[in-house]
Amino acid sequence: MNAARPIRNLLAMAAAAAALAGCATGPTANPKDPLEPFNREVSKINEDFDKGILRPVAELYADYTPTPVQRAVENFFSNVSDVYSAVNNLLQGKPTRAAEDTMRVAMNTVLGIGGLIDIATPAGLPKYKEDFGQTLGVWGVPAGPYLVLPLFGPSTFRDTAGMLVDRQADPSAYFYPVSLRNSLVGVRIVAGRAQLLGASNLLEQAALDKYSFLRDSYLQRRQYLIYDGNPPGADDEAEAEAEAEGAAPPPAATDAGAAPAPAPAAEGASAPAAEAPKPGAAGETQPEGQSMPLPPVLPGGLPGIRFR
Repeated sequence: MNAARPIRNLLAMAAAAAALAGCATGPTANPKDPLEPFNREVSKINEDFDKGILRPVAELYADYTPTPVQRAVENFFSNVSDVYSAVNNLLQGKPTRAAEDTMRVAMNTVLGIGGLIDIATPAGLPKYKEDFGQTLGVWGVPAGPYLVLPLFGPSTFRDTAGMLVDRQADPSAYFYPVSLRNSLVGVRIVAGRAQLLGASNLLEQAALDKYSFLRDSYLQRRQYLIYDGNPPGADDEAEAEAEAEGAAPPPAATDAGAAPAPAPAAEGASAPAAEAPKPGAAGETQPEGQSMPLPPVLPGGLPGIRFR
């Protein structure tokens, strides 16, 4: 009964938000955010709660908890998330990733003292963060309107439904006694918020409209994650931008991973000096499926509750 109450509350809140659809009108309205007036109010409530309660507690945690303890807490919940990440990778038709996630859980649980120590990453097993919202996106379910959830922060209708499934698949939701489970939820919230203290400071200094910046960042990042860093239309957009600037699109390489041949130098011109390698060029590898760094994860709501 108690476990079903949060789900009922979320569904009731989503229904109320749907009733407000169409409230955001005008030439500047974002078509992905028809609930903008409602979302802005919820964002303000979340921000007030964060400033008044959550952030001060997170700062105390970051200042007075020894770094090894913080790292152990982070590793423990990361190991828990690998369990349903493996399930979602399998549902998305990625058996190799699902096997790697499973190996991470087995290795970190057995050799890492219940997940307190991350053994798998130094051993070469990449970390994936898959959730059921991403799985629904891979299956072709549209995202629906952008939605800011009380306490939970940025989401969409699709991601809200996925989050309910993730909650049921989270092993920590079945820890007993209940006092232990509630304590773990509290620690998870505070530890997750502490990890984003630096990002929130940067956001407050850089963003003119914090709400719009968070919304656009969230939607872009979710699209990026669903398509493993290669969303459809990315190449077409790059070529269109290059043509608009009067530059020709970059030529395709003849071999996979090979750089295009340089244009011949004009007669009598000296050869240009070799440039120093840039970061991320040669010699730096990234996990499978990540062809470029992920966009920054910015705080909005309580990241620790987001079971991802």
